[in-house]
Amino acid sequence: MKPSHLTLAIFAVLAALSIGLSTALATTHSATRAATVKTATSRLGRILVDGRGRTLYLFEKDRRGRSACAGACATYWPPLLARAKPTAGRGAKPALLGVIRRANGTKQVTYAGHPLYRFVLDTRAGQTKGQDLQDFGAGWYVLSPRGKKIEKKAS
Repeated sequence: MKPSHLTLAIFAVLAALSIGLSTALATTHSATRAATVKTATSRLGRILVDGRGRTLYLFEKDRRGRSACAGACATYWPPLLARAKPTAGRGAKPALLGVIRRANGTKQVTYAGHPLYRFVLDTRAGQTKGQDLQDFGAGWYVLSPRGKKIEKKAS
């Protein structure tokens, strides 16, 4: 392998490890306290976000209040986890909040029955890069404050 190819390979491995580590840290951080779900204004209208303003998504493959996203899927689409009862922030409806138990025993926050996820490429509050993606066998969509998917394309 040429030195330039070796350098590129090393950077690719480090980038992959960095994404995995940051996802693990974010997941661990979100599970250490009560999760907050609130609303924010975006290019898609009013949407649900977590306590840090990061966009929350539903996964169309989820059925009957059970998450269909684990393993590699949960690396790219970290579930919103909580140890305590989730809280409704500004614009979110407390009656629509809930939790489910994931296969690994952690508790995932739900809204209107939809398990909630973040997208690893949404690195700042207000980003909606995961909107309308077809990953891991189904579509990913942001949610309205009523708990319905928003089907507009992200710009």
